[in-house]
Order: sequence, then C-alpha cells, then structure tokens
Amino acid sequence: MTEVVSVDPQHPDPEIIARAAEILREGGLVAFPTETVYGLGADGLNPVALARLFEAKGRPATDPVILHIVDLEALPQLAREIPPAAWTLARRFWPGPLTLVLPKQPIVPDLATAGLPTVALRMPAHPVALALIRAAGVPIAAPSANRFGHTSPTTAQHVLEDLAGRIDLILDAGPTAIGVESTVVDLTRPVPTILRPGGLPREALEAILGPVAVFDRSVAGPAPAPGMLPKHYAPRAEMVVLIGSGGWLRLRLRELAIRYLQEGYRVGMLIAEEDQPAVADLPVEIAVLGSEGDLEGVARRLYPAMRDLDARGPDLILARDFGTRGLGLAIRDRLIRAAGGRVMKAEDSP
Repeated sequence: MTEVVSVDPQHPDPEIIARAAEILREGGLVAFPTETVYGLGADGLNPVALARLFEAKGRPATDPVILHIVDLEALPQLAREIPPAAWTLARRFWPGPLTLVLPKQPIVPDLATAGLPTVALRMPAHPVALALIRAAGVPIAAPSANRFGHTSPTTAQHVLEDLAGRIDLILDAGPTAIGVESTVVDLTRPVPTILRPGGLPREALEAILGPVAVFDRSVAGPAPAPGMLPKHYAPRAEMVVLIGSGGWLRLRLRELAIRYLQEGYRVGMLIAEEDQPAVADLPVEIAVLGSEGDLEGVARRLYPAMRDLDARGPDLILARDFGTRGLGLAIRDRLIRAAGGRVMKAEDSP
C-alpha cells in the first residue's frame, strides 16, 4: 500500500523527511515534489533500487534517468571532464530547472544512464526535494512519478492515480510551480545542445553560452536523455497538435474540430483563452490553458489540463501550440510528443 503524507512545501517536517530518506536508503521508492513535476525517487547509486524504480514505472532500461543532487560538491563525484561552461551554468541556474549531461564517473550505475557514457545531473529548486536529498545522503534518481509514457504528474493525486500500490511513499506538498520538466543540456558536444526543452528557456542559456543547438528529433539511435522518445507524456485519447498563430490558427482549430465531429469523434480541445469564441458553440470538451501571453501559466496548467480533459473521455484531443519563444519551445515539445508526432500546420489543415 502506498502511503501519502502531507508536508509543508516551504518548511517540511524534519521527522517526515528523515523517514522518507530512510526508505530511500533501504532501497525503497518515494515520490516527492520538485519545482517542475513530481519525481519518483530511488537511491541513484543502488542498482537494486534503480531496478525497482524502472519496474514500478514500467520504464525501459534504454531510457536514462536524472540524478538529483543537493550541492556543487557532488558534481565532480558523479561527472568527470567537467567543462567551464558546466560550472558557469550550475552556479547561475542551480537550484533550478536545468539538467546537465556530462561524462559519468564509474560510481554511477549503468542502469541510471541506460549504458551511456554520460550522466544527467540537476539540483532541484524545491525545499522538500533539497531536504530529502540532503537527508538521504545520496544522489536521488527521479524520473517523473507516473507510469512510463503517461502524462506527467504535477500533484500528489496524479502520482497516486498512476502508481498506487507500486511505491512506498508520496510526499504531498501541493501542486508544482513550473509544470514542465527541466531543460536538459548536453555539454559533451562541440556546441551545447538542448536535448529536451524545459523550464529554463533557450534564451536564458544563450545569454550565458552564446549559440545553443536543439537536438534533431529525427536522429535515430538510443535516447541520450529522458523524455526524448517519439511518444511520451501521452493521454489515453488520440491527439493532434495544430501549429500556427492568430486568427488563422483559430479558424483552422474550428474547421478541424468540425471535421472530426463529422467523422464521429468525441472531441476534446486544449486551447488558449483567446480561442474560446471560435469554438464556444461546438459540442466539444474544452480545457483552457491560459492566455497566449502567459506562457508560464500555460506550462503550469498543461499536464493537469491534459489529465482532466482525458478523464472526460474524448476519442481525440485537438491541441494548439504556443510558438517557440521562452517556455513555448517546451510546451510545443510536450504537445508533439504527447501526440506521437501527429502534427498539422494551420495553413495545411482542411
């Protein structure tokens, strides 16, 4: 049976944290909040605990996990050949929604890295997460606390829906602040490369590093970081993402919704506030993500809205994207992966 314990998000009870840390040291699994999404924690240096984590999530061993640390002193213990850029980014953005991919030290189990020679590291910016890592005394492997491939959890209830009976404890500190996972940056390449867009925008990285590449999703081979599979974060319903902007996008949203309704689909829609007048008269289920100008709010609402809409039972979810500036890049990435790459451009839709 999975126990759920409430904790203060800013000042967690030391006794609760100590108990959760003991579970981790003994090879157990604890779900806990970060500033991005809830993570499913295991001792990142214990292959047996890692194997249990992969089993609980149904996660394939070919998908690496991120090791979460609590201070910069842990960086050289887990990574080698650390370039100056890594120290610069760590000092600037940690704790925060940034994951660095670096050559790994031998102490890191192969299961944590999917057999790759690199390790993904981050320092989360949540008091509960930091207290738990510090109390455990080990780096904590923590992919999102949900069944593999499903929509990520931003509340303890989401975790319970996916993992009840599969893990030992859930620390409930309320909803997460950012709502999408960390930005993963590979510093082993000639040009720093974003493997997974996330809570730290590309623009913030480029202000420090200069040009930053974005990984080409069409490249074949094993995923070099978590969350990079063609289909991920997915609801149960089919999903289609429409890319475009302004009035043209809203026109196509309406046309597509009507088309799918005529084909007999029960239709759900993930839209912006500005889109509502264009579809308000249609017999569809709607989840409003927020305003086009509030990407932080859209990111925070994305996964809860996707889960809520999916629970209403549509056959197909039609989602609009929010561009590529700021958090828009991460939002688009999550939507496209949730749709398994099923994308239409507004100018191409019927």
